[in-house]
Amino acid sequence: MTKYQALIGSLATTGTGTMKCFGSSMLPLLPNPSVCEYKRESTYRVGDIVFCKVNGRFIDAHKITKIGPDGRFMISNNHGHDNGWTRTIYGRVVRATAKDGAVSEFASRG
Repeated sequence: MTKYQALIGSLATTGTGTMKCFGSSMLPLLPNPSVCEYKRESTYRVGDIVFCKVNGRFIDAHKITKIGPDGRFMISNNHGHDNGWTRTIYGRVVRATAKDGAVSEFASRG
């Protein structure tokens, strides 16, 4: 089972899950590497950092930058690169823990 499949399963059964994310595409919002905690939401908003699938490829932590009139979401990195449109969002990042232990919290809902 891949880390993506494990997180999808956890989000489907408990509504939460964690996954280690690598890369510099979300700097400075998410340090490289970081352990991201995700939460399944009933709705998603522009600015949310999400785990999703775009064009058949898992994207572990990128931002929603637009919501189309048809309900699809534009997924982009933090440097202006658009990955593409999707309807498949599994959960949003609520907390990220850096390698040095620093914690970043992302706006809670409610």
